[in-house]
Amino acid sequence: MSYYEYRVSQRLELEGYSFYTIIMAAMRQADTDNLELLKEAFPGMWQELQDRYNLPGGVYPGEPVEEIR
Repeated sequence: MSYYEYRVSQRLELEGYSFYTIIMAAMRQADTDNLELLKEAFPGMWQELQDRYNLPGGVYPGEPVEEIR
């Protein structure tokens, strides 16, 4: 991590987002090496992200859908 990345991380407006939301977003943006680290640390979240990627609309059958603000 660079000083620049550290400083930018302080400015990100993440309030209101859940931990899971932030980790899934990080997985989507990660380079190969960091994705492997995230997959090892959060295998269940990685599996859910893969499942939802392959489900129509990302929704499990019978799951209620919330509107995104």
